[in-house]
Amino acid sequence: MSVFLWVIFPYLCLAIFIVGHFWRYRYDKFGWTTRSSQLYETRMLRWGSPLFHFGMLGVVGGHIIGLLLPKSWTDAIGFTETAYHWLALTGGLAAGIVTLLGMTILIYRRRTVGPVFSATTPMDKTMYFFLGLVIVLGMWNTVASSLFGLGSVAGEHFNYRESVSLWYRGFLSGNPSPSHMTGIPLGFQLHAFFACILFALWPFTRLVHVFSAPVGYLTRPYIVYRSKDKRVGAGVGSRAPKRGWEKVQ
Repeated sequence: MSVFLWVIFPYLCLAIFIVGHFWRYRYDKFGWTTRSSQLYETRMLRWGSPLFHFGMLGVVGGHIIGLLLPKSWTDAIGFTETAYHWLALTGGLAAGIVTLLGMTILIYRRRTVGPVFSATTPMDKTMYFFLGLVIVLGMWNTVASSLFGLGSVAGEHFNYRESVSLWYRGFLSGNPSPSHMTGIPLGFQLHAFFACILFALWPFTRLVHVFSAPVGYLTRPYIVYRSKDKRVGAGVGSRAPKRGWEKVQ
């Protein structure tokens, strides 16, 4: 069972993640979008969207530092385990709270604004459920292991950098060790398991827009806007062009 949960199942989800994105881009380019609902409501979106997206940047950054950077690297630069512990606690909780607050506003908006609710697909609802579950479990793991000492061994706090991080780096390098995921607190196991499910669902939801960075905006020409002269007796295009502009032939 441990081999299935921490070797076979994660690689299956990774395969769906990769092949699913290829399929979606190949056969559903017009669906590769966030399906923006800004037209229907802007007041709540103006608050919820920045909170959610900037919070997610903090969450992703924290996971990159915690999972990809070996403990020996932070030790080598003199970053003590205590300092790392409090940075992960304060930074992780802050990012999680901001993300959860923004997500709550967005979900409330989708549920209470009629046109937005009508534009919400079943896959959107499924994605929101698993995304929220993963975020809540991550915050619970941070609080439970850091403040309450749940999952501690011999009076010491559980250190995911010596178990979960090792499994994750082994998974990425093609040499996962399921033993690193057995015997750890249930909350961390559930967090990793539901994160795998979220990645398997990713290609079939609005989350694909993460890979659609508007790089072209950096090099595209400026868009020229013209206003129609509303003065009485003046026709369209009758005014002399302003300084710095050339008349279109």
